[in-house]
Amino acid sequence: MVAASAVLLGLVVPVSASASAVGSGAPGPDWGACPGGSVDPRQQCATLKVPMDYAQPRGRTIDLVISRIPSEKPSARRGALMLIPGGPGGSSLNDPSGKGQKLPQDVRDAYDLIGFAPRGLAPSTSVSCGLDHADLAVSKLRPWPAPDGSVTDNLVTARRTADACAHNGGELMRHISTADNARDLDRIRAALGERRISAWGVSYGTYVGAVYGELFPHRTDRFVLDSNDDPDPTRVARGWLAAHERGVEDTFPHFAAWASAPGNPDRVAETAAEVRPLFLRLAARLDRAPIPWPGANPEELNGSVLRQTMLDSLYSPTRYPTLAKLMVAAEQGTVPPAPAGPPEPVLQNVTAVGAATLCNDVAWPRSAAAYQKDVDASRKAYPLTAGMPRNAMVCAAWPYPPRQAPVRITGRGPSNVLLVQNERDVATPLSGALRLRAALGDRAVMVTVNSTGHDAYLAHGNACGDGTVSRFLATGERPEEDVYCP
Repeated sequence: MVAASAVLLGLVVPVSASASAVGSGAPGPDWGACPGGSVDPRQQCATLKVPMDYAQPRGRTIDLVISRIPSEKPSARRGALMLIPGGPGGSSLNDPSGKGQKLPQDVRDAYDLIGFAPRGLAPSTSVSCGLDHADLAVSKLRPWPAPDGSVTDNLVTARRTADACAHNGGELMRHISTADNARDLDRIRAALGERRISAWGVSYGTYVGAVYGELFPHRTDRFVLDSNDDPDPTRVARGWLAAHERGVEDTFPHFAAWASAPGNPDRVAETAAEVRPLFLRLAARLDRAPIPWPGANPEELNGSVLRQTMLDSLYSPTRYPTLAKLMVAAEQGTVPPAPAGPPEPVLQNVTAVGAATLCNDVAWPRSAAAYQKDVDASRKAYPLTAGMPRNAMVCAAWPYPPRQAPVRITGRGPSNVLLVQNERDVATPLSGALRLRAALGDRAVMVTVNSTGHDAYLAHGNACGDGTVSRFLATGERPEEDVYCP
């Protein structure tokens, strides 16, 4: 009943004058300069009003800032291509003048490129939890168990950060979820005057795109889902976090081969087989004896920080040197210069949006015993990730229950989805992408690329994968069955 009501709520005519339904004759977005400027002078921005609570569509509204670079060849224009960001907590507001310009010319001719700052994320109406500086450390936000595997301190942190989000985040914190993001996409579609939209969703954006396709199947045109999340409705973000176990196992051997290659200035071992035990020894040593690291957060290099650096570095082979340099320094008892982070207000904002989305989508367990059991099993099976992927994060103490059940992804709707997926992806591993492929059934075809890293399309230079996706966006031509690109 909840899910059915949610679909109906998504069909309500927008209340903003600029977010008109197709064919109503009302004006479209009032395009102007983008907040803070943009890389490409052709990019324009506009602000839409959308309901804060879609259960009360004529109640309080929030601002949603969107961007556009129009089709470069109006005579070839097909429609609008929504650039759906990852995260949660990511923005695509500058993507029309950023990664959108990597699209082939015939794709840029066919579409207006549309970006947006999702609800809660500045310059849209924004939120913040006002966390203490120490709680903004990535190794706290992705909580690593204590060296002995205990989750007790993680649950204390979860309660502290959840209380801060409830106290400082305001009412909007309760209305940031994937379903809300999908309904916002449909308000953008209506404001643009489009009967259907195409999309390129990346990482978390694949789940937003899949949910949109479930709630509004006949408003989808050509949908590309790139680096795909497992859509399991019983776990949602808990499953995405747990997937890092598999993602690290899939990707670490690639790093090990690179880190042991002759001639590599950042070589850490003579053979690939030596890299894993070296990493595990270093992490264990840093658990026992952290190295002071002035300017970092936390101000020490401990085992959890090394493991977090490993996880971050496996997102792309271009980041491998960061991990290798840290391993070499740690082995020598030193540290490199502290890494630079985003401005704290930006980090506060992104953290709040991410927490709200992950925690509002599905109820997380509250029991310390449940997390301890999962962490113990994870540490035994996946020592590289030391139990983090199944640990208690802020959602373990989130004060708000989900407002609706997660959307179940099915094969109902037009067959117009193309999944593209790297074979080795630390954040959204192939195993989860295959589950989304199975859930979509005949709606989808999947392109698996023999590549390493997060993000597949136009990210690693695979001509087969890139060409297949580009043809689909430009012409609608899609493989008849799943494809493997060597």
